[in-house]
Parts: sequence; structure tokens; C-alpha cells
Amino acid sequence: MPLELDVLGLVLLLLAGFTAGWVDAVVGGGGLIQLPALLLVPGISPVQALATNKVGSIMGTSVSALTYYRRVGPDLRTAAPMALAALVGAFGGAALAAQIPSELFTPIILVVLLAVAAWTIARPTIGAQTDLRWSGRGHHLAAAALGLGIGAYDGLLGPGTGTFLVISLVSVLGYAFLPASALAKIVNFATNAGALLFFVPHGAVLWGLGLALGAANLVGGYLGARMAVAKGSGFVRVVFLVVVLALIARLGWDVLSG
Repeated sequence: MPLELDVLGLVLLLLAGFTAGWVDAVVGGGGLIQLPALLLVPGISPVQALATNKVGSIMGTSVSALTYYRRVGPDLRTAAPMALAALVGAFGGAALAAQIPSELFTPIILVVLLAVAAWTIARPTIGAQTDLRWSGRGHHLAAAALGLGIGAYDGLLGPGTGTFLVISLVSVLGYAFLPASALAKIVNFATNAGALLFFVPHGAVLWGLGLALGAANLVGGYLGARMAVAKGSGFVRVVFLVVVLALIARLGWDVLSG
């Protein structure tokens, strides 16, 4: 079935891409906006939507990662092992994307997000400043393990990956929200690349749509990263809670609607 996208539909899709880029740059979770918008395109298959979403996302995460790197200077010794493991995990997750029904994961993710929201609200000082749990090899191994698991999720499903990265960097490794978001962008770039390494050879990407989405995502990502850097960890924490609650609402609706 050919795609049937009129001018208004394209404009709304690009607006979703811009908004997703902004949200992704600040705290992650732009896939909550962009992927459902793609799934509404008449004639698109779920795998095509997932693959095309990665093209848009990787363009947005590239510019936001670069902006964070220049202005925040995230620790590349943490980012490198985490990003490499995430790339491997995302490739594996993408390979399973057409085989495992997402409804198996939704209730589990919903419970985790509810716990994260409650924990973040109950501890208002969490993520205000960096207080690393480990140092040296233990820190890097923990980062790699987190990257592998979250990368697999990104390749398999996708929405909320940046948010899960920020959650893990703050709660498990002990980063403040702003450097956590900066590191998350580098790792998220790698997860998008890992998924595309699988999707592109299999012809799942709709390149025209993906590149148009990517341009909108890039602008949103640049503006979001600059705003996050200017306003600091407190602002990122507020946006983080809003995105987590939105994810809870979206996934809760999916569960209730069967």
C-alpha cells in the first residue's frame, strides 16, 4: 500500500519532529511524540515507522550531542563504553523488532516509570549535583551494562529511550540532571546508529520522510540543548518529570485499551 500524505499531514508530522527534537535534547522521550505521529501516516508499516523514526532521531541527537559537548563537556570516558555497548544492544533489539510483540513490555515499563516518578518527586534534591556511585573500572562497567540494556530497548521499541538513559545516569551512576542529559545524547546517537545498521540494509527506511523529519528534529534538538544548558539541572528535572508522567499516561492508555 503506497503512502498517502497530504500537505497538512506533512506539516503536522514536521511539527511533531521539531517538538520531539526539543524534548529529546532536554531530557529524552521525543519518540513518544514522533513515532506515534509516523504510525498515523496511511500506508506505513510499523517496521517502516520505527526505522524512519531512527533517521529523524539520529539527526536531532547529533546536533544536540555536539551542542552539549561544546557547552557542558560530558565525560567521554563514561560516554564511550556506554555508547559502544548501546550500539550493540540497539542492533540486537532492531533484529528482534519484527518478532516480539511490544505489548509484552508495556506493563513492565509502566510499573518502572511509576516507580521512577514517585522516587523523583519524593527526592527533590536528586540530580541537583553529581555524586558518582563508583569510580574507575566499576563506573565504566556499570555504564556499559546500562547502555547495552537500554540500547536493546531502543532498537526493539524506542519511545522513552533518552528518558531511560537520564534515569539510569542520575539514579544508578549518580550524575546531576544536566550532565546526565549531555551524556544521554551521545549514547542515544549510538543507539539510533545501531538500529539503522540493521534497518538500512533491510530496506525499511523511507528516506524522503526520514530526512524531512530529521531536518525538523535537528532544529528542535539545537534549541532544546541550548535552553537546557542555559537553565541548568533544575529545569531539566522539571521537564524530566513532565515527560515521565506523559509516558505513564501514554503507556497506561495502551494497557487499558488492550
